[in-house]
Amino acid sequence: MTFDVVVLGLGYVGLPLAQQATRVGMNVLGFDVNTGVVNSLAAGRSHVDDLSDDDVAAMLAAGFRTTTDESLIATAGTAVICVPTPLAEGDGPDLRAVVGATEAIGRNLRPGMLVVLESTTYPGTTDEVVRPLLEKLSGLTAGIDFHLAFSPERIDPGNERFGARNTPKVVGGYTRDCADRVAAFYGRFVDTVVRTKGTREAETAKLLENTYRHVNIALVNEMARFCHELDIDLWDVIHAASTKPFGFQAFYPGPGVGGHCIPIDPNYLSHNVRSKLGYPFRFVELAQEINATMPGYVARRAQNLLNADGQAVHGATILLLGVTYKANIADQRESPATPLARHLAQLGATVLYHDPHVPAWTVGDVEVTRTDDLEGAAAAADLVILVQHHREYDADHLAQVAKRFFDTRGVTTAREAHRL
Repeated sequence: MTFDVVVLGLGYVGLPLAQQATRVGMNVLGFDVNTGVVNSLAAGRSHVDDLSDDDVAAMLAAGFRTTTDESLIATAGTAVICVPTPLAEGDGPDLRAVVGATEAIGRNLRPGMLVVLESTTYPGTTDEVVRPLLEKLSGLTAGIDFHLAFSPERIDPGNERFGARNTPKVVGGYTRDCADRVAAFYGRFVDTVVRTKGTREAETAKLLENTYRHVNIALVNEMARFCHELDIDLWDVIHAASTKPFGFQAFYPGPGVGGHCIPIDPNYLSHNVRSKLGYPFRFVELAQEINATMPGYVARRAQNLLNADGQAVHGATILLLGVTYKANIADQRESPATPLARHLAQLGATVLYHDPHVPAWTVGDVEVTRTDDLEGAAAAADLVILVQHHREYDADHLAQVAKRFFDTRGVTTAREAHRL
């Protein structure tokens, strides 16, 4: 059997891509080195927030197949790399998964194939890492014997408005012919394809998108600190500024940033600038410093709230509501709840949590006690901190039930609540 595309890496990026390609009638093969993931999907079970078990079942019924056998890569016309790129030591990307996927493709590369890298990384990775490996292992030449491109993933887990089809797809080809080929590929199942001059421009576009958010979130996080000291309601300030119909986009403070994009991706660009040009990307590094210190700031604010009522944080019971990095999903990657819990524990607090999407939560090597009795635990705790505002939470009601309620998301209107 032959496949139109093989997707390497079946996580929160690769699986929605495979779903969209399957929906338009493409024969799709999913490849992953994790046998558990492959077997689970083959049995119709989803492990990502945006796809249900029914979605996976529909994909399987349409011909989607999963495998750990890399030799099947040779049966596909296109190979798309969607593997994770976590931070390595020194704040550069850990490319081991990208290299592994590239090697698997290189050993099975055939003339005429299209290879696309979607994993977020530093500018130059496609040309400096992926291309040489493919050429060395296959004996083929990029741009002549096979096509090569970069197309940054733009998956936003839990977003009910924008998905793989209606989110514009940026593509950058190694050559003009490569650009034509990759644009035609994504054009089969994405409404809008946006071409860049080359792979480096496409790689940098992704980092600019996330750096823009990173810097602006840091701006309002720093404003949150001094507005609190000056007794200014920053949430009201942002609401007022948002009424300007031009020149302003609202960003909101919080207990820290999470997920892959904001706390990690901008560091790739900063690392690249430092390593290649020898000087810092100061905006990114300052933003990282501010955002990374927010969990500690929230812990100090919690301590002060207790102290104001004559209660020590040491020995106090603090309930954290929502420990995922984003509302209404189960994804905990880089969640600010983790360093916040660590700070509170170091201050001597007893930390409990509630999250309808997270049945078990470990901070370091310590499993945090979970409560199923939301209202009872909120009433009993010395302090409740709303870390993530899941749709299941009636924040105003919980603020009225709790002895003390600290809202880090600015969603409460209850007078009893303290806001970031």
